[in-house]
Amino acid sequence: KRFFEKALLVRHEIIHTGEKPYQCIICGKGFTRKDKLKEHKRVHTGEKPYQCEQCKKWFNHKVNLVIHQRTHTGEKPYRCRYCDKDFSQSGTLMQHLSLIHNGELKSHFNAV
Repeated sequence: KRFFEKALLVRHEIIHTGEKPYQCIICGKGFTRKDKLKEHKRVHTGEKPYQCEQCKKWFNHKVNLVIHQRTHTGEKPYRCRYCDKDFSQSGTLMQHLSLIHNGELKSHFNAV
């Protein structure tokens, strides 16, 4: 990989060292990036800054809002390569592969 800023290279290198310099003072969980620690703290504070515009439900992580919004849109971006069944979450697809297709996880999943 190539980086045009040294700070981005340093941040990337931490992925390979396994170093987690940012620790949660409440539970001790470690993170490679400061922004991920800040996001994690919401688990302890109960802060939920992301709101679904359709049903007004609140979420602590943006990714949880994005996944939730699929219940309103019907979007299913993950497709089983064996039977073409679509899923709204990658984890649900992996469960399907394990249960229905005898654990064919080696092929991973295809986004639609």
